[in-house]
Amino acid sequence: MPSFPSVSGYAPHLTPGSVLDILLVTFLIYQFLLLVRGTRAVTMMTGVGALVVVFYIAHLSNLRTLDWLVGTILPYSIFALIVIFQAEIRQALARLGRKLTLSRGSQNGSTDLYDDIVMAATAFSQDQTGALIVIEREIGLRTYIESGVALDARMSYDLLATLFRPSAPLHDGAVILQKDRIAAAACFLPLSMNPLLSNQMGTRHRAGIGITEETDAVSVIVSEETGGISIAVGGQVERDLTPERLRRRLSELLGRYAPPTAATTAAHSWQSTEAAPRQENEP
Repeated sequence: MPSFPSVSGYAPHLTPGSVLDILLVTFLIYQFLLLVRGTRAVTMMTGVGALVVVFYIAHLSNLRTLDWLVGTILPYSIFALIVIFQAEIRQALARLGRKLTLSRGSQNGSTDLYDDIVMAATAFSQDQTGALIVIEREIGLRTYIESGVALDARMSYDLLATLFRPSAPLHDGAVILQKDRIAAAACFLPLSMNPLLSNQMGTRHRAGIGITEETDAVSVIVSEETGGISIAVGGQVERDLTPERLRRRLSELLGRYAPPTAATTAAHSWQSTEAAPRQENEP
C-alpha cells in the first residue's frame, strides 16, 4: 500500500500562474459556449465532437489507416473550422468591440430603450398598426434571428416606425432586440398552442406569447384591429396597457432578470393585482 508522501507526490503543484491559466481557459470556454448557444452551430459542434472521439478511439486501438488519415487531415481542420464558423467568429469580435466601446453608456442606453419602445408602441396603437417586438434577455434567440432579415442596427423609435410601416417590406413578422440593437426583422416565431387563450387573439398575439413560453424573452404586441398594447412574458399576456404602465413593466422586467418560473408567477400576480389589464388565458 503506498504511503501518503508517495501519493501526494503525484498531486499537481498549483501556482498563482497556473490558477490564472485555468481561470482564463474556463472563461474562454464559457464565452465560446455563450457564442454558439441558440445557433445551428451547436449541432455542428456535436458532430465535430463525435468525430474527435472516433479518431481518438482509433488512435488508441492502433487502427493504422484511420490514424494516418486523421494525422494527415488534422492540420487542415483548423481552416475548415474557421470557414464553417466564420459568421459566429465575426459576430463574436463585433460583440466584443461593442462591449469595449459602449460599456460606459449602457445604463443610459437602457432608459432610452424603454422610451423608444413605449413611444413606438403608442404611435402604433394610435394608428392601429400591428407590431410585434421581442426583447432578448438571458436565453439567446439566435435561432429565431436567423429566420428573419439580419439588421444589427442601433434601436431607435424612427427605425421601429420605419420597419412596421404597413408599406414596408419587413413589417410582417417580429423585430428582435438584443440589448440596445435591432438584431433582425421579419422573424418567424413559434405560435402558442395554449388552448386556454382567447379565440379573439390572432397570429401576432400567439406568436408573441409562444416565444415567451420557450424562452425568457419579453414581447410587446400591438393589435392591428383594436390598437391595444399587450405585453407577454413567461407564457402569460397582459393586455390593454397604457403607455406609462408599459414603461413600468419594461423597467421591472428588463432592469433585473427573473427566471422563467418566477416570471410566470409574477405574470399571475400582475393580473390579480391590476384591475385594468384583462387576463387572456381564461376559457
